Amino acid sequence: MEKKSLSAKEKVAYGIGAVGKDMVYMLSATYILYYYQDIMGVSPWAMGIILLVARVFDAFNDPIMGVLVAKTKTRFGKFRPWLLIGTLTNAVVLYLMFAAPPTLDKGGMVAYAAVTYILWGVTYTMMDIPFWSMIPSFTEVGKEREGVSAMARSCAGVGSAIITIITVKAVTALGEMMHGGSKMEIERLGYQYFALAVAVLFVAFIVITCLAIKEKSNVDVESTSVKEMFSALLANDQAMTMVIAIVLINTAVYVTSNLVIYFFKYDFSVLSAAKWQDNYTTFNIFGGGFQILAMMILFPLLRKFFNCMKIFAISLGMALLGYVCLMVECFAGVDNVYYLLIPAFLIMGSVGLLNVLITVFLANSVDYGEYKNNRRDESVIFSMQTFVVKLASGIAAWGASMILGVFHISSDENAKAVLSESTRIGFRMSMVIIPVVLLVIGWIVFKVRYKLTDERLAEISRELEQRK
Repeated sequence: MEKKSLSAKEKVAYGIGAVGKDMVYMLSATYILYYYQDIMGVSPWAMGIILLVARVFDAFNDPIMGVLVAKTKTRFGKFRPWLLIGTLTNAVVLYLMFAAPPTLDKGGMVAYAAVTYILWGVTYTMMDIPFWSMIPSFTEVGKEREGVSAMARSCAGVGSAIITIITVKAVTALGEMMHGGSKMEIERLGYQYFALAVAVLFVAFIVITCLAIKEKSNVDVESTSVKEMFSALLANDQAMTMVIAIVLINTAVYVTSNLVIYFFKYDFSVLSAAKWQDNYTTFNIFGGGFQILAMMILFPLLRKFFNCMKIFAISLGMALLGYVCLMVECFAGVDNVYYLLIPAFLIMGSVGLLNVLITVFLANSVDYGEYKNNRRDESVIFSMQTFVVKLASGIAAWGASMILGVFHISSDENAKAVLSESTRIGFRMSMVIIPVVLLVIGWIVFKVRYKLTDERLAEISRELEQRK
């Protein structure tokens, strides 16, 4: 029987879930360091250790979750039950994570941050793995899967962009509405209630996904141990290539996203301290807009002329050029935020393209794994996507914490008025050079190791059809 194409309703519902999911992720990935270090007073060294340890813990949690999803069999499918359970628990933990009791002492605050952040990672994994693992189970290989992957990644980018654009202003507005006193108290209350609003939207969006999406093909995945699962993953060289590339590329991006708020807030030689929130928001509005446009318009346009591997090269070239522009502008004494929109366009446009491409490449590696190893390991491969993205954010946040500590960038409003010249130079170099190095290494890994061209995928697809 010919498989029925996905309806517009199903596509929209899946996309809405992606919006909510990445709103939650971006809030944590971008602002957790700032919240605990700048507002709640946890030292950058302690936060760096917390973020790194949490990601090491995820090294065990994520693969185990992939196995649990693979073993699940219910009348609602194997993916949707975990998707709903993970969403509900993660929403609660998200709120708690940004609602730290201000009465805690320094040791208590560190413990609170560690426990809630680790729990957030565990519960996020519970919903993220089944969300992306669903793609091969209700789409056909080829244009339909690529289209759904691109659409979902575009919607996820919208969710990320929304958080990037509105957070600082929304936090201030909510904090003032809740009668915060000092600037620090306004921010503390603002983040608490903003996290609550995001959590509620997250649950609502995922419920829509669970109600609308049906797993049209229940792929039987053999039960495996964690050891067997890692062996299967290691046997899929194309999946491992993407895992390594994702870690490198996402680490580069997250280093920038973690440091840019400090750049706007503390680098007074470039931007006025009194206007840092306005400038930061302006930068993010355009940067987020560029990211969305890249996913929704630029990627489909480029896809008409180039294959995905060439688009990957184009996107990395854009990012590298963007960092070069950022470096030149920083050291040229640029004092107008609108000049910074040039590197924002190049870097965030690149991020938008890469968000789509990574999911497409991983979905393709599922088919490659079936071709090579005679088994489909959606949950295994997509659990690694979850893990490596969180690993990248953890490494980047740890690195950002170390940079803040090394250059003594303080949250004490009375401690600093102007950064020293040596601090500015070191901070800017760290914000640019580290991402550039990581992007170059990521490109080399991809160029040398990734072999799934359009022609090769067509051959694999024909072979799999013949086996059936």
